[in-house]
Amino acid sequence: MRLRGTLRLLALLALASPCAAFQEEVRTLATRAGVTDAFFLITPDAPPVASVVLFSGGEGVVAVGRLKNPGWGRGNFLVRNRRTFAGHGILVAVVEVPSDHRTGYGYGAFRASKEHAQDIAAVIAALRREASVPVWVVGTSMGTISAANAAARLREGGPDGLVLTSSVTRRSRVVGVTLSDVDLDEIRVPTLVVHHENDACVVTPIADAWTLPRRLKRAPKKEVVAFRGGSPVGDPCEGYAHHGYFGIDDEVVKAIADWIKAAR
Repeated sequence: MRLRGTLRLLALLALASPCAAFQEEVRTLATRAGVTDAFFLITPDAPPVASVVLFSGGEGVVAVGRLKNPGWGRGNFLVRNRRTFAGHGILVAVVEVPSDHRTGYGYGAFRASKEHAQDIAAVIAALRREASVPVWVVGTSMGTISAANAAARLREGGPDGLVLTSSVTRRSRVVGVTLSDVDLDEIRVPTLVVHHENDACVVTPIADAWTLPRRLKRAPKKEVVAFRGGSPVGDPCEGYAHHGYFGIDDEVVKAIADWIKAAR
């Protein structure tokens, strides 16, 4: 147990250390009438080859104003690896909950709503103004619903690709919305499904991940990539478990970045 605790501490310290001096700032956009949405923007040192909008899991609150603090946001797979994505030459936006959902999305229907997609359309447009490169939406856990919803609803101004990591496919006492609440037939962009073979979260079984490509009937390219290994700690539905690819972060991010680049 002492060795596991030491290894976890070393991993956290490594994740807290920036791999390069990226430009980082908070942007705020007007998205709907009377509503604003903020995102944390990380710009790579060289001209980007792609852009990504990252959606965290849970209730979606990431406190973008604190993301410059070392180590902040380490718990979520995508949030803690935001700089790693930038290190692969990708312009990164970590999206916050909108001003009319300051306490979070909850585990209900907003992530699958047209209003949520409208908010994300404004973020995608902002990224396209920053760089004329493909924009992908990437979600993890409950964030997969946000990402898939944007890809399904936005015919104009939508993303160029979609990545789903640890996809939520089952309901529970807490989780009331899943990918089944998104019209997956309307997703018409390349889609990568990422999962851990030993994900023990009850709402994200690996068996369902293998079937997702069959439900993405109009996606021109789709693939499931499954991972093994890591150093899981704690709640099986949180970021330090296999659910969050803890201990194999670099491997998973590289696979996602490589897939995005190859699909351009």
